[in-house]
Amino acid sequence: MLKTELVWEGKYDEYGNRREADATGLAMPLQKIETVDEPRARTEGQGGLFDAQKAHLDDFRNMLIWGDNKLVVASLLKDFRGKVDLIYIDPPFDVGADFTMDVPIGAETETAVKDQSALEMVAYSDMWGKGTDSYLHMMYERLALMRDLLTDRGTLFLHCDYHMGHYLKLLLDEIFGRANIINEIVWHYVKYQMRGMTRYTANSDRLLWYAKNPSDFTFHLQTIPLDQPRRLLKKGWDKQSRSIQNVKGADGKVQYIHISEEKVDDVWNLPYIGAPSYERTGYATQKPVVLLERVLKTASDEGDLVADFFCGSGTTGVVAEKLGRRWLMCDLGRFAIHTARKRLLDAQRELHAAERPYRAFDVLNLGRYERQWWQKETLKGADEEHRRVVLEFYRAEPLLRSPSPLLHGRKGPALCHVDNIDGLFTRGEARAVAQAAKGIGAKEITCLAWEFEMDLRMVCDALEKEFGLRIKLIQIPREIMEKNRKEPPPFLEVATLHAEPVYRTVEGTRVVDIKLTTFIPSLAEVPSKELETLQERAIKSGFDFIDFWAVDFNYRNGGPFNHHWQDYRTRRDRTLKTVSDQKYAYPKKGRYMACVKVVDIFGCDTSISVEVDYV
Repeated sequence: MLKTELVWEGKYDEYGNRREADATGLAMPLQKIETVDEPRARTEGQGGLFDAQKAHLDDFRNMLIWGDNKLVVASLLKDFRGKVDLIYIDPPFDVGADFTMDVPIGAETETAVKDQSALEMVAYSDMWGKGTDSYLHMMYERLALMRDLLTDRGTLFLHCDYHMGHYLKLLLDEIFGRANIINEIVWHYVKYQMRGMTRYTANSDRLLWYAKNPSDFTFHLQTIPLDQPRRLLKKGWDKQSRSIQNVKGADGKVQYIHISEEKVDDVWNLPYIGAPSYERTGYATQKPVVLLERVLKTASDEGDLVADFFCGSGTTGVVAEKLGRRWLMCDLGRFAIHTARKRLLDAQRELHAAERPYRAFDVLNLGRYERQWWQKETLKGADEEHRRVVLEFYRAEPLLRSPSPLLHGRKGPALCHVDNIDGLFTRGEARAVAQAAKGIGAKEITCLAWEFEMDLRMVCDALEKEFGLRIKLIQIPREIMEKNRKEPPPFLEVATLHAEPVYRTVEGTRVVDIKLTTFIPSLAEVPSKELETLQERAIKSGFDFIDFWAVDFNYRNGGPFNHHWQDYRTRRDRTLKTVSDQKYAYPKKGRYMACVKVVDIFGCDTSISVEVDYV
């Protein structure tokens, strides 16, 4: 029997068998890197009382995850299969889109151009590498996995426009079933008007709404108030309206009906985010709060679990938090995760200040598990192969007869050390590598690693003086794990960050704060044409490149970073403190370790530890 279907290159293998979306082998543990419960941490750190029972809706911790959403969704299936009530996604849907953006520098109106991260560039080229074919295959794999997360009454909203909407509808018909579409909603807005128009201005998007079970799903009809109540003759009563007040004549019969609200239909006239808008973050694809409020109020209940796997600036999570929904979000871009984290912190603060309950959230990634998976699948578990791949991308020459097992390559005058794939490059390793390099008369050693121990740059400054050689610390780009990658991504030195404790006595109590003393950003995501100018500015005025910084005053080595205090710039307020004002009081005298995390204007973060003597 013949049937109509959407076919794209990659849908079937070479034998004509359908390639199904399979999560087997993709699932991996998520690594918790931050815990965020800022109002509670701030109050407890100052020795105040905090009513956790009143402040928190429940013990569920929302999740903000950095990583490829295919791997993230596959990893979430273990714990959340059949438990998500609503999914909203806003995937890229324009092959010609420009994802560069201007980010503000310092307290002034000056801006710098931010490129996509190398990881995003590779993902975008993979997404559109074969045009519509590769895009549809990418979306099919992810949508099929997302469907398995939904509850039996769960639904999915896919946000798109005229570029790919017709293809995506056919794709959703195949995954959910043609009968499972609830609505194709038109979001109409006034964003701009074209000059010298040769066609109608595109001022609308589409939301494709599908149910897992078309006969049983969550739906709450929404209404909108009328600016002016309408007065209708009884015989002309608008059945789409509500809040009706009957007006009777002298004979006691109803003559007119006053209407103050209308029911929402499948055309949503909701405003776009204008340039002066308070909620505007500068994130290119940010969607307005009013749109996500309409989606969540329509298709979820308080306490439901909502997910967004292309979360961008984090609007879904912000709205979910304020409406009392639980949430899961992820994105591939560091800048997206950083933007979302700031907005979610604001939401926590606003709810706490209004004495309304909220939920804590964690920031997670796939971490070293993702690298281990790559080594197992691609490199067959061989650490020597891993070092060869890293050196090849770094454009360094392997040392065939190395005088030390710690020295693996050479690039120009510098020797190279490549750390293990699942390792953390520590101060002990740095000393051993420096000794090995000095032992053969080297003047420079480059240490390439996936992760560095906190404050390692400060340690290496001392080692440079001790051994008389230059030590460069370069993070291995995650992008080298991308399949079929040929060109090397940028290999840049880690940022430089120094900080120190500040001790004071307040009302007879010894308190501690942290002062930033030095910051020089990495500039990993600056276009090459602007790099030289910004490098000079970064050295002279490094603090101008700080967008956000936070302190964990009682950091446990190897544990997640707990937000006790933070300060950050906003679009409206570009000022930034360089000394915390937490007034942190430790429970007893002793030596403690504080951790300082700085995120630059490009979304890249660096951390150091600071010893605190609390006497």
